Amino acid sequence: MSFLNSFDISVSGLTAQRQRLDTVAENIANAQTTRTADGGPYRRKIVSFEEKPASSFQEEFNSRLRRSGMEKGGVRVSQITEDQRDLIPVYDPDHPDANEEGYVMMPNVDLVKETVDGMAATRSYEANITAFNAIKMMSQKALEIGK
Repeated sequence: MSFLNSFDISVSGLTAQRQRLDTVAENIANAQTTRTADGGPYRRKIVSFEEKPASSFQEEFNSRLRRSGMEKGGVRVSQITEDQRDLIPVYDPDHPDANEEGYVMMPNVDLVKETVDGMAATRSYEANITAFNAIKMMSQKALEIGK
């Protein structure tokens, strides 16, 4: 039964990294957004992860059947927060959102940082796929032994 937990752990990693990549894409898409529904410029979003706890039923079930001491684990997105770093003032007096001095407050999105974050999320996603495929191969080999 523990190999099924391995599938769950890999899938939780895939889900978390996909959400991280979605957030990076949102940040890049809004890198020039000076007006949001809240009224101000877009603020970069940051994804935070945490260990995925087992459900209370799952904990009870595992405690009764567990012999090896291995528990189900994984990861999940704990929160998506706004980056509170300063916005970037850009002089553009013709812009509709410019203040009296001609400055427009631009989002605090750094395209280089977002690109690096996107690459890291992609690599983590690929690593989880590799782990998932390894678990699948081990399961298939275990079934072949029984033939």
